[in-house]
Amino acid sequence: MKRRKFIQNAALTGLGLTVGAALTACADGKKNKEKAAATKFTSDVKPSTPMVIATWNVPNATAKAWEVLQAGKSALDAVEQGVMVEEADEKNQSVGKGGLPDRDGNVTLDACIMNKDGDYGAVVCIENIKHPISVARKVMEDTPHVLLAGNGAKQFAIESGFTPENLLTEASKKAWEDWKVKSEYKPIINVENHDTIGMLAIDKNGDISGACTTSGLSYKMQGRVGDSAIIGSGLFVDNEVGGATATGMGEEVLKTVGSFLIVELMRQGKSPQEACEEAVKRVIQKSPNYKDFQVGYIAVNKKGETGAYCIHEWFNYTTNQDGENVNHKSDFYAKGN
Repeated sequence: MKRRKFIQNAALTGLGLTVGAALTACADGKKNKEKAAATKFTSDVKPSTPMVIATWNVPNATAKAWEVLQAGKSALDAVEQGVMVEEADEKNQSVGKGGLPDRDGNVTLDACIMNKDGDYGAVVCIENIKHPISVARKVMEDTPHVLLAGNGAKQFAIESGFTPENLLTEASKKAWEDWKVKSEYKPIINVENHDTIGMLAIDKNGDISGACTTSGLSYKMQGRVGDSAIIGSGLFVDNEVGGATATGMGEEVLKTVGSFLIVELMRQGKSPQEACEEAVKRVIQKSPNYKDFQVGYIAVNKKGETGAYCIHEWFNYTTNQDGENVNHKSDFYAKGN
């Protein structure tokens, strides 16, 4: 009886030790996972270097943003001043002054901006204001709202000190008059998507901001708004994780909330490249006619790692990191499809 009792007690003690060890291991494992989750996407994780990334071949814009960062200013200042370069370039017929008009001959602009705190400001269908990105920042910082539209946005801009001007240049007017001969709208891959510059930047403090500005699809219906100025679609920034921005057929980006999706995928552990690829695949899954349009994304995570992906060939993007201002060709989905 004593031996049997000893064996039983020993067995129970062993079981207790085993269970206790297992529970302790689980608890430690849970703590380690929670600790890792808490530190993986916190502001304590510093990027390797200040950097800028933007859609398309825009070396002047990324150079300006890099100059702002090198002066010790914020990522928010960098993205605003960077995209302003393209807004002021009359030869760029997709952004700001000189942008191609809607089918009625009106140049209407959309833009949005996000800062490190997740604050957002935007304007849509604004006319006669060359720098909608700066108006968007004013909306974010000086109003209780996040988005102003049309005449209200224009009125706010004028009250904020912006000078109205005619944005329809002679070159864009002639292109519109030529278009009116047939009045047909058919997206042309890697033409229709030059309607956007999206830019992301990380400053010396490791803080991320983003900006996106456009004149929208050429000869669009009056009042049409694409993805560029809509939070989560054309642009999204989470300072604990990273940021993403889109270009291409705005309607398709809107339907999949692509930029938000990319940031959330990065939060789950995917690299910027993996997240961009998954976002493009979502578009393809939802749109059987994907061969007829382009969508492209760029992204950056908290470490300064970048990614880019698109449906069709020839989408490109520009980075300025470690003082090297470089244009890159994006990888793409439709290889022989």
